[in-house]
Amino acid sequence: MGQQQMTILHHGAVQSVTGSCHELQVNGSGILIDCGLFQGKEQRDDLAIDFAISHIKALVITHVHIDHIGRLPYLLMAGFKGPIYCSQPTALLLPAMLEDALKIGFTRNKKLINKVLKLLKSRVRPLSYNEWQVIANTDISIRLQRAGHILGSAYVECVTPHQRVVFSGDLGAPHSPLLMAPASPKQCDVLVLESTYGDKVHDSREDRRLRLKVAIEHALADGGTLLIPAFSLGRTQDLLYEIEGLINEFAQDSAAPGLPWQDLEVVVDSPLAANFTRLYRKLKPYWNTEAKARLQAGRHPLSFQQVTVVNSHQDHLKAVQYLANTHNPFIVLAGSGMCTGGRVVNYLKALLEDSRNDVLFVGYQAEGTPGRDILNYGPHFSAHQVSANQVSTNQAAQQKAGWVALDGTRYTINAKVHQVSGYSAHAGQDDLIRFATDITPAPKQIRLIHGEHNAKVTLQQKLTAALPNTEVLIP
Repeated sequence: MGQQQMTILHHGAVQSVTGSCHELQVNGSGILIDCGLFQGKEQRDDLAIDFAISHIKALVITHVHIDHIGRLPYLLMAGFKGPIYCSQPTALLLPAMLEDALKIGFTRNKKLINKVLKLLKSRVRPLSYNEWQVIANTDISIRLQRAGHILGSAYVECVTPHQRVVFSGDLGAPHSPLLMAPASPKQCDVLVLESTYGDKVHDSREDRRLRLKVAIEHALADGGTLLIPAFSLGRTQDLLYEIEGLINEFAQDSAAPGLPWQDLEVVVDSPLAANFTRLYRKLKPYWNTEAKARLQAGRHPLSFQQVTVVNSHQDHLKAVQYLANTHNPFIVLAGSGMCTGGRVVNYLKALLEDSRNDVLFVGYQAEGTPGRDILNYGPHFSAHQVSANQVSTNQAAQQKAGWVALDGTRYTINAKVHQVSGYSAHAGQDDLIRFATDITPAPKQIRLIHGEHNAKVTLQQKLTAALPNTEVLIP
C-alpha cells in the first residue's frame, strides 16, 4: 500500500480572523471544517465557493458564529451533498443563526430561506461530545470536544491512518460564564490553532467582573446611556449572566446616583439575541456547575426582572428616541458586536455625539469595522487603576474626539469609550499556549490561523520558545 497523502488547505481565516474554512484531504477525499463569512477588511461581495468541492464528503461545524457558517448556503448552492456534523447544541442554534444570515446577506425571499433551511435540516447530523464518527468514503474519523467558546462550540479531532489532526475552531477562556472550560486533546500530530488574541493576555474572571462594574458605574454617573455592542449569540448571554451576578451581589449599592443596582434597567434590543437567550435556557444541561447552582438557588441568570427585551422595529425606534432625550441611566445591549449593522447603528447615531453617553466594548473589533474605529478614535476611559468602590471621572483621556462613518455619514465620537478585555469569547494568549503545551507528546506541527498578523507572529514566537521541537507555521 502506498504512503498516505495528507494535505491541509486553508480557504479562509488566513489573512484575518474571519472567513474560517479549512480542508483536511487524505488520499484524494476530504472534509471541510467550517465555511464562514468574511467580515471587516476581508469582506467580499462575491461569496460563491471558489475552491473544488467534488471530493469533499462532509462538513464539520465547530460553532454557529457567522464567520464560521455564513457561506454554508453558497456551499449548498455549489452542489455540496454531504452530511453536516456538529454538536447537539449547535444543531439547535444553527437554524436561527443561519436564517438571520440569509436575510442579511443572501435573500429576503421567505420561500427561498425556508427551502435552504429545510435542506440544511435534512443534512445535519448532531453528535455527542467525545463520540467518534467515521466519515463515509474517506480515511477520516472525527470526534468533537468542548471548546468553551459559546454553547455547543467544539474543537475537532481527526484521525487518519497515520496522523491525528486537531482543528481548534474558536477556543474559549477558562472560567467563562455558563460554559465548561476546554481541555486539551490527549494526543495530536498537527494542531490547527486559532490566534485571535495571540498577542494579548485577558483579565482574570474576578478582575473583569470588577472592571465591568466600574465601567458601568462610571458610565451611568452622569445620567447617560451605556451602550454595549454585543454579538447576539454568546456575548449577550455572558453579559446578562454577569450583570445578574453584580445585581445580586451589590443589590443595595449605588449603580448611579440615587439608583441602587437592584433597580438598574437593562435593555436587550435584538430579537435574535432574545431568541438565542431563550435557546440558551433550553440548553441548561450543557451549562457549567456554577450556572446550574444559580438556578438551584432560585435565580434566573438570563431572564431576571430588570431585563426588558425590545422586539418590534417600531419599539426599537421609540427606545432609541427615548434614550436620546432622557437622562435616566440605562444599559443597552444591541447587535451587531462590531457595529457593522443591526440595531446598534441607530443607537450609535443617536447617542455617540453626546458626552453623557458611553460605549463599552467587550469583544474583538476587526480591522475595517466601525467598532474598531470607535475604539481607536473615541475618548477613552480606563478602569484599570480604579477601585471597584470609587470611580474617578478624571480617567477619561483628554484627547480630541475622532469620528466614525455610519451609513456614509460622519459622527463625532464624544461618548466615552471603554474596553473590558476577557469578555471576548476567545481564549487569551496564555490560554492558547496552555492548550498547545498540555498536549503530550507535543504536536509535530502547529499551524496558526484566525488572527491578525501581529497576533500570529507574537504567538508563533511564544510557542516556538515553549515547544522547541515543534514546527510552528503561519500558513
